Order: sequence, then structure tokens, then C-alpha cells
Amino acid sequence: MSMGSALLVSDDSMHIHQLSRALGEVSIRPDLCREVPEALRLLHTRKFDAIIVDSHLGTQSASILEAVRSTASNRTAVTFAIGGAGMDSSMRRLSSFVFEGPISSDSVRRTLRVAYGMVLRERRRYFRCPVCIAVLILKRPTCEVRCHSINISEGGLALNTPVSLKTGELVQLRFALPGRQDPWTMEGTVCWEKTERIGVRFASISTERKTELQEWLARKLEEQIPDAIAETFNNSGTGSVANRPGVSHHCVPAVAS
Repeated sequence: MSMGSALLVSDDSMHIHQLSRALGEVSIRPDLCREVPEALRLLHTRKFDAIIVDSHLGTQSASILEAVRSTASNRTAVTFAIGGAGMDSSMRRLSSFVFEGPISSDSVRRTLRVAYGMVLRERRRYFRCPVCIAVLILKRPTCEVRCHSINISEGGLALNTPVSLKTGELVQLRFALPGRQDPWTMEGTVCWEKTERIGVRFASISTERKTELQEWLARKLEEQIPDAIAETFNNSGTGSVANRPGVSHHCVPAVAS
């Protein structure tokens, strides 16, 4: 199972080979793009957890990293620059991490090891955890709809429901996370609807509940990390890979979003 996705923008065969292999080793799926216009299009149409841009592409390389911060879905993605003799200083400024050139398989792995926790945190923000729990929808004034969840994320729930609800409709949700006894009650807004399925975005969630949900999702995501990867990180003394701070001499300060 993939633990994240990365947009790899490069036309250098050696860089593509080294990065693709190293990303695969930590279960991050690389999506290759060789041209700047196509990369810019993908940034505005798809969600990625990491963006890797090769300075080998020339002056347009920095424009890709600049565009990342203006997109709705990718503005918080972890950014990487592949360094080289002609790398623009703005690329270094716009990147969370730099693969210093000339890159090697070992140097790529070292930088990815440091960055992995940050990539997982970005993945968690959009992670939809499959889970079937009982959910009670309270519609004003007195209507109650009993249904079950399909998945849950930091932002809301996807639900199986026999009752049609309209997009934009405000509802109240009551449910308990697996293993919890105390039910949560919060408001939500129907953000999409299909046949017997709806998506509800949390409209109000307390800081305490949000933190509890984030921690629960983080544990669920970490449970999906392949044993070989988890063992590698734990044996190196980095601790829980999902909680790594992602800071070392390889790290260039990230641009505030």
C-alpha cells in the first residue's frame, strides 16, 4: 500500500531512476512529469504529499515551486529541490529540503529519511480511514437518520444513508470513534451526495476533539506502514516515523503557508 504520493518533475534519466527507486523503498508513489506546463496543470488538479522539482529544468524550475503555494490542495505539500550547479537561489528558499547535487542513491535516502515524518503528516491531513461506525444524523427540527460511516478524515465523514440530503444542508452528527465510549456531537455540512451516499464536512469541532481525531488517524496511518519500513526507522533511533519532526542539516526552512 502506498503511504503517500510525490510529483517528480524532471527530465534527467539518472535523477528519475534514483528518486523513483528511493521513493518506492518507503512506499511513496512517484508520479513522473517531464514538462513544466504539465506539472503546473497537475498541481491544480491533483493532490500530492510531496513535490520534487529538478533544477536541471532551468529557470522554470522555481516557477513550479512558487505555484505549489498558490494551489488549494498542495500548498502545504513537502517540497524538494534537486540541486545542481545552476540551481537558482529562489529554489532553495522555496524548498523544504534540497537533494544536493551531484545526488547519489545514499544521499537521496538520507534526505528522505529526515523528511519522511513530514510527508506522513501531510498524508494524514487528507487521509481517509476506512471505518464502519454507527452515525446518527439529526436534522432540524426533529428528524433522525441512522446510518453508518464509510470513512473518516480530519475534515469529515463519508456515509451510507437511505435518506436523501441536499448539498449545503446543515446537520448535526453523533458518533463515537472505535474503542471510545463517549459519543461526539458536532455540526456538519453536506458537501456532496450520491445514491445512498453523502459526504459531510465538519462545520464545528472543538480543539480537544480535533486533537483526539488527529491522534487517532495518525495511529491508524502508522499501522499501515509496512513492517520493513517501520523497523528501519525504529532501528535507526528515529522513533515513531509518523511523529518525526523532520529537521536536520539537510533541511531548508519551509515557506510559511
